[in-house]
Amino acid sequence: MAALDLFGRRWSLRILWELRAGPLGFRPLQKQCDDMSSSVMRQRLTELLDAQVIHQLPDSRYELTPLGQEARHALNPLARWAEHWAATIDPQEPDHTDDPSAGRVPHPDTMDDRTPQRNAAD
Repeated sequence: MAALDLFGRRWSLRILWELRAGPLGFRPLQKQCDDMSSSVMRQRLTELLDAQVIHQLPDSRYELTPLGQEARHALNPLARWAEHWAATIDPQEPDHTDDPSAGRVPHPDTMDDRTPQRNAAD
């Protein structure tokens, strides 16, 4: 329940999503998050830092910790479900959840069999 509480807070998942490609400083991360307010950004970053999902580098940029990477991978099935759900409630949008080659770029964290990719260090 604590994880659902943390990730259910507005902007928390967005911050995780934006940090997926690598570290970002406060301002670039704020821009990536549709210019969310500085106070909310600071609060969410503090919560994610306290939860050890992200950490701050010596140059002040933020990046996902190994726990943050694991959380991101764990959320992949929910992201796939959300794509299917969106296609179900908006039938004009094609549902590509079963066919990654049908005009949709596969999510970078999944392989063709839709299982999370693991590197040798995992």
